[in-house]
Amino acid sequence: MSEKTILIWFRNDLRIHDNEVLIEAVNRAGRILPVYCFDPRYFTETSYGTLRSGYYRTKFLLESVESLREAFRERGGNLIIRIGKPEDILPELCKQYGISEVYHHREVANEETEISAHVEDALWKMKINLKHFIGHTMFHKQDLPFPIKNIPNDFLIFKKKIERESIVRRGFESPDKLEVPLDVEWGPLPLMENLGISSATDIESDLLYTGGEKKALEIMNQLLEMPFSDFGVLNPNKCNSAVLSPWLSLGCLSPRLVYWKVKEKLPPKSDLSIKIIIELQWRDFNRFMLKKHGPVLEMSSKKLKPAEKLKFINWKEGHTGELLVDACMQQLNATGYINSICKSFVSAYLIKKLKVQWPAGSAYFEEKAIDFSPAIDWGNWAIACGVIAYGKYANPAKEEVIEDQHIKNRLIYLQEHNKSA
Repeated sequence: MSEKTILIWFRNDLRIHDNEVLIEAVNRAGRILPVYCFDPRYFTETSYGTLRSGYYRTKFLLESVESLREAFRERGGNLIIRIGKPEDILPELCKQYGISEVYHHREVANEETEISAHVEDALWKMKINLKHFIGHTMFHKQDLPFPIKNIPNDFLIFKKKIERESIVRRGFESPDKLEVPLDVEWGPLPLMENLGISSATDIESDLLYTGGEKKALEIMNQLLEMPFSDFGVLNPNKCNSAVLSPWLSLGCLSPRLVYWKVKEKLPPKSDLSIKIIIELQWRDFNRFMLKKHGPVLEMSSKKLKPAEKLKFINWKEGHTGELLVDACMQQLNATGYINSICKSFVSAYLIKKLKVQWPAGSAYFEEKAIDFSPAIDWGNWAIACGVIAYGKYANPAKEEVIEDQHIKNRLIYLQEHNKSA
């Protein structure tokens, strides 16, 4: 076996299963050195007064990183955890442990690709190669029936084309055993306060999601074994078909694994099978759109005008007077999650009814929503603004929004509260 050591830089691929980076490194090197960096740039404040990562998102991330570390330990390995910029930390680790190559999954959003470029520049000075892999989508770009630059902007055309002419590859198996260098300072998992995050109040513990690959696989299996009549109940233990999005966003769950599990366990024309696969296709579509166009909407960093600011605050706090919007936003604030239909509904209300610029809403989702992902979020805002064509699947009706039982409960509470006020 080779004596070289390959460093694996984990970002939004926090899993052991179906991880090409991990399998390739294990096959090509005698040892691997897995690393996760808590980058301080993701824990700052935006120009809209929001945090880049709030309590619930940070909690979910910490749990996901801890779960990854435990998965490595079960296989004889471990995970280096550091707080700091990857372009500073990774070169030092390469020098310390005699690293010959660094592997990571390629990202598509601007900030993520810029950070990759900084890391690549720093490693290049040391004559160390940063090797890029593709592993965030259900369809591999090489299997698409068109190059990225020619992908149709209409989702329904994209959907029909890939269903007729593309394949979904089988995922990679999980490694049974891992070899890591000796005498490594693995580092502790940070506490919230180490990242500058204050504890949340009024936590609804029965609705909170637990991060990590282990929980992701458990929820996926529950989802595929439950009766369709239970999907409207938005709860980690009684989940609907969109509830996998938090784990998909951090890569705790592979979309290819979900696809093949659906194919194996569900009838091909069942409502659940159709719903899950459409949602996976939407994730791919938004990611490919970001790769094709870059951000299709201008990312304004301007401060909100006074009138906008007041409307934005009321929208954030769930005090707009539109009861369904308020119920959705209060649910997001209390749990860190609302489903994609609710999110589309409140987004459209912010930009079309309140006339508040969309980056403010996106910044708030980035703080609160545990399933935030730049490609998916920006794609949804582009659709809400009418920049990208989408077809019938992205036009949320109020009836669909209130299928979520907890949204219904909040709506009833708000209606009763207004009557008694």
